[in-house]
Amino acid sequence: MTSAAHTMIELKTVSKHFDDADALTDVSFSVHESQIVTLLGPSGCGKTTSLRLIAGIVAPDQGEIWLNERLVAGKNTFVPPENRRIGMVFQDYALFPHLNVADNIAFGLKGARQGKHARVEEMLALVGLRGIGEKMPFLLSGGQQQRVALARALAPEPDILLLDEPFSNLDTALRVAVRSELRDILRRTGKTAVFVTHDQEEALSLSDRIAVLFDGRLHQFGTPQQIYNQPVNLRVAAFVGEANLIMAHAQGSRAASILGELTLMKPAQGNIQVLVRPERVHLDTQGEGVFGEVQWHEYFGSRQRIGVTLTDNSRIVASMDTQGTFERGDRVKVSVFGPLLGF
Repeated sequence: MTSAAHTMIELKTVSKHFDDADALTDVSFSVHESQIVTLLGPSGCGKTTSLRLIAGIVAPDQGEIWLNERLVAGKNTFVPPENRRIGMVFQDYALFPHLNVADNIAFGLKGARQGKHARVEEMLALVGLRGIGEKMPFLLSGGQQQRVALARALAPEPDILLLDEPFSNLDTALRVAVRSELRDILRRTGKTAVFVTHDQEEALSLSDRIAVLFDGRLHQFGTPQQIYNQPVNLRVAAFVGEANLIMAHAQGSRAASILGELTLMKPAQGNIQVLVRPERVHLDTQGEGVFGEVQWHEYFGSRQRIGVTLTDNSRIVASMDTQGTFERGDRVKVSVFGPLLGF
């Protein structure tokens, strides 16, 4: 029998207020050992406040925070950041410009010089930067600076790693590469990590679990697949990935719409909106489906996005492979495959 996963982080009905604003209200979630959890949401949703509360930079007004099954914040209890065994990687990396790479990584280490040197070399090897310890930060690329910041955070062997939008200063191609490297490093070290971003693609590709926040409240906590395929409400559906919302009239597990009869994941009655992700839309110049007209087309090599106007002037976006080609003005047959989620 498999033992229960060890809980490394637990927030219990945590609230935080700044002046007249509620930054966080009754937020609860748990992070298990070796999990990567992403706090996802738009600016001002409370994700960075959540990270700061876990780190101990600020204290909650209500609720409790437990780290490694130890109460670190709650009624009459507050453990300062330096006693929480946490490493942090900041948005701007926060490297010391007057110290070389090796001294940056060694900054938080205690013990003899020889032991520090060995640990620095170990961290440089871990992040793929062996041999650059003597370089100054300004001589490094953005991706290298990010990896040095990660090495510095991991060097003191923290129980938990917190990352506040660490890829936001990188260009798109580099961001994807460094994100993959980070995920690999976290897997190899087995670290528990909480990652903050407003980028849905980053959250979906990097995480074991995602916490979706709006206006200081937790709307959904689940796997990337659950968040994307089974959003709990329209707001989550529209924020996490691209969403076509089709008006329909439901009777049980079926719903009548401009796209014909749709199959629903859950029975419903009356007027609803049906979530149709672009990859569930199929276009063809022949075959079954309702008529539509191509309004625009975007080509991405392995995929293409096509915007189509339907006969009632509503619009739908399809995401398909590139075996077939479409041009503006083409008449196409539009069909969808389910089951689909209705709200």
